[in-house]
Amino acid sequence: MTTLLEARYRAVLRLLPAYYRREREEEMVETYLWDVDQETQDQSRPTLGEVASIVALAVRSRLGAGGVPRRYAVLGSAVRLFALFAVLLQAASAVVDRVLGLTWASTRGGSQWDMFTDGFTGHGVWAGAVAAAQWFLPLLWTVAYFALLRDHRRLAQTSALVAALPTLLPLVDLWARDFAPSDSAYVVAAAVLACSTALALCAAHHRDAPPAALPAGAPGLVFAACCVLMGGSVVALPGGVDTVWALVTCYLVTALAWLLYRARGERRVPAEEAAALAALGLLLLAVRITAVYPWLDVLPGALRVGVLTQAAALVALTAALAVVSGRDLLSRGT
Repeated sequence: MTTLLEARYRAVLRLLPAYYRREREEEMVETYLWDVDQETQDQSRPTLGEVASIVALAVRSRLGAGGVPRRYAVLGSAVRLFALFAVLLQAASAVVDRVLGLTWASTRGGSQWDMFTDGFTGHGVWAGAVAAAQWFLPLLWTVAYFALLRDHRRLAQTSALVAALPTLLPLVDLWARDFAPSDSAYVVAAAVLACSTALALCAAHHRDAPPAALPAGAPGLVFAACCVLMGGSVVALPGGVDTVWALVTCYLVTALAWLLYRARGERRVPAEEAAALAALGLLLLAVRITAVYPWLDVLPGALRVGVLTQAAALVALTAALAVVSGRDLLSRGT
């Protein structure tokens, strides 16, 4: 006879994918009920720790690697690549933004340097601490990138979670306001990009996942190339770029170059890589649109054309990547 506790365990185990339940459900239920007295099973419930462990197992089994059904292997690989690509872009963006900012402040006279340091001083200890956190913590994306590629997963996950924190601070400020400022949509989109990157890294690069690896190129060279590309895109138009310009430019150039490289000749474009880049492109499109929309009417003509071209290119490239990924999955029966 099935007890209420057993029914509750089986209900929680439904979080696991079907293939895993077929292999392990009976064994797991027996283990959970092993030391529970039969007479108390109708008054007992799974503990929070047990439920949390089952949820974590459900994530790992759905984002699996070897020995799992193909659709879960593809999903796991795509999420891992998405996390890697997103961490790379945000790491390069954080470094370039701060290097260019320091260069500008230190070479344009004392007034510019005073303006830079004023953001950290003269507004109270708490405001100074928040400003310092928002300036320094995003640099941990770089730590997360190199730690991940050296298979230091715990360090990479911790660094990514901490690096994403500064994007949540403006959300707290929005919550406290009685009105929505013009950049509120951008604040939300930036937080979604950072937090989805950190959560994807933590979820998909679990202990059973294979080591992270770039599809092509050495980690240091790829990072340096992204930094040079971002910095060059800003320096080329020093009088009119926003905080998203370099990030989106780097994505467009590298994703298009990758797509052309993979598609040349008879090469097959891997569905996992295309899906990861398509997901990243979709998030960047949201960031691009929300960053520029409130100011579209007051932007200089050249910058308006540039950001609208970026948005159109993001739509086209993301759609192409989604089609490529779907076609490959259908051709392989996934």
